[in-house]
Amino acid sequence: MFTYPGGFDPSAFPEPFSSTYRSHLKHLKLKGLQPKTIDAYARTIRRMGDYFDHQIDNLSSTQLTDYFHDLVASHSWSAVKIDLYGFKFYTQHVLRKPWAMPNFIKPPKVSRLPDIVTVEEAQALFSATRTLSYRVFYFILYSLGLRLSEGLALTVADIDAARHRVHIRDSKGNRDRFVPLPQATLLVLRRFWQTHQNPVLLFPNRHGGLSGARNARTPLDRGGVQKTLHQVAIDCGLKKRSPPTAFATAMQPT
Repeated sequence: MFTYPGGFDPSAFPEPFSSTYRSHLKHLKLKGLQPKTIDAYARTIRRMGDYFDHQIDNLSSTQLTDYFHDLVASHSWSAVKIDLYGFKFYTQHVLRKPWAMPNFIKPPKVSRLPDIVTVEEAQALFSATRTLSYRVFYFILYSLGLRLSEGLALTVADIDAARHRVHIRDSKGNRDRFVPLPQATLLVLRRFWQTHQNPVLLFPNRHGGLSGARNARTPLDRGGVQKTLHQVAIDCGLKKRSPPTAFATAMQPT
């Protein structure tokens, strides 16, 4: 059964928006975009549909100016850029129109150094995380320097114990890469895998408890992982902007 982004069935919208939104979803899928990008660009069109009473195929520059002006007032610049790119995709691939607003939005330039979780801070996070699957998951993110989505996507087949490396698939930019696998991390993974013995996933969801985890076909819930890590970071007194991102930029502990 096909799962629609955000759980929004196109048939729930009025025509012709319903048909063009459905076409938008098809084009997003056919372009091989990452699931997160598909969700974001689909959300863009739903949001614009709500704003313009589901009539977005012939918007004037004045209407677009009003929309993005209001969006800047209520959302982050990151959300504004995503909506711009999402509507650009919709314009070019669904409406088959040229994109005529290359400099329509220019976010302020901000130069920030990434937050990095120190070894001591990471140890505090691990110790404060009570749920075993989350504790091991955070350790793997930190020790391998992975993004949240990369960690959730790990499978048993990605672990190359003989060469001490991990195959990271479909990472940023749809590229694969290898990262070194420390011996300590390998041992942690082996011990943790014994608790669920799922033949495919390293971090299966626990909706059915330990017995259900063995046969689970989906990884840990992304929202649950993020919410727990956010709360643990607060409990530990950490004020990093995004612990998962900080894990991805940290050097591997020695």
